[in-house]
Amino acid sequence: MATLVEIAAQIVASHASSTPMTSDQLIFEISKVHSALKNLEAGEPVEGVEEPKASMTVKEAFKKGEVVCMLCGKGGFKTLARHLNTAHGMKPGEYKKQFGIPGKQPLAAKNYSEARRKMALDRGLADNLAKARGVRMANIEAKKAVPAKAAKPAKAAKAAKPAKVTKVAKAPKESAKAKVA
Repeated sequence: MATLVEIAAQIVASHASSTPMTSDQLIFEISKVHSALKNLEAGEPVEGVEEPKASMTVKEAFKKGEVVCMLCGKGGFKTLARHLNTAHGMKPGEYKKQFGIPGKQPLAAKNYSEARRKMALDRGLADNLAKARGVRMANIEAKKAVPAKAAKPAKAAKAAKPAKVTKVAKAPKESAKAKVA
């Protein structure tokens, strides 16, 4: 079985593969993970394990040109949903709940949302959506208006089918060369 130091090194190595770290940071992380594993093995509470608190306000995190992750502090995102899923294994609803972000607040930069909205309007997607909703509502209303189907009448006996007519094979035509000869 692997020792606690080996397990801690594996944990930090997997973390370091996705996050660039200096050698001092690696050593500090290994000692921190090792002590946490040691405390867990002894049944003691792990120190420093708290729910992460926002180091910035919602207003600071959602800028006009970018979105900054309030969990790890990384910025430069146009939208935050993919980062939350891949880096933190978190759904947008959980993230909003954890940091008290209003439900209607999009997890996207304001410029990005405006550009997407403008592009949709230029392509006429709003008109297409309105037409599709109208057709859908008409179909729903039509289904409501149709009374329940009456019982089907019993099937009549099948009429005798007429015999199939087969084609008579024609004799092959003589080619023009054969006539001349």
